[in-house]
Amino acid sequence: MTETFQILIADDHPLVRGALKQALSTELDNVTVYEAGSLFEAIEQIEAHKGDIDLVLLDLHMPGMNGFTGLFTLRASYPDIPVSIVSASQELPVVRRSIEYGASAFVPKSAPVDQIGLAVKTVLDGGMWMPDWAREAMENGPADDEANGLAEKIGQLTPQQLRVLNMLTEGKLNKQIAYELDVTEATVKAHVSAILRKLSVHSRTQAVIIARELQLQEPAIEA
Repeated sequence: MTETFQILIADDHPLVRGALKQALSTELDNVTVYEAGSLFEAIEQIEAHKGDIDLVLLDLHMPGMNGFTGLFTLRASYPDIPVSIVSASQELPVVRRSIEYGASAFVPKSAPVDQIGLAVKTVLDGGMWMPDWAREAMENGPADDEANGLAEKIGQLTPQQLRVLNMLTEGKLNKQIAYELDVTEATVKAHVSAILRKLSVHSRTQAVIIARELQLQEPAIEA
């Protein structure tokens, strides 16, 4: 009996989701695809199909992501679900950080259908995938100690602490954060204190500076 894979495509462009869905249907014998247009919707879908999602195909540039913060949030919240980045960016630092921050694959949106299929199959089999040029550059180039150090620090934060850090980056006050998360201000203060301790900083401003290292510029649009 053929195994059915359940895959979530999280991208805010319906045409991209459609193309990826078609690629998955072509390359996999039996697949069920769910869709989301934001990080919030992605989490809703994972919660709705708790324990059933085998893989998330994640766009770095969609509502709620705030750069790599969304990747950290998914990995912290659902460590058993592999995440593959599917991005229009093809810059080596973006590929490197995606992998070092917990992604199981990095797939350019311009990749041919068979490569997308190979990447997905590799991750579903428990492996890791990236384009050959990126793999060679990462194997032959120097290690990114800064990215590794940042990943280690951010990786200590709980999903709720990541949400609080994200809101601090947006300039929100404790009162606003408490309202949005439906918790007390005392709880927010406790989260902030834990964030400062885990990031080895002494102020909210320093924490925000570190968090902004996770943000990304939108990829250039080709004419």
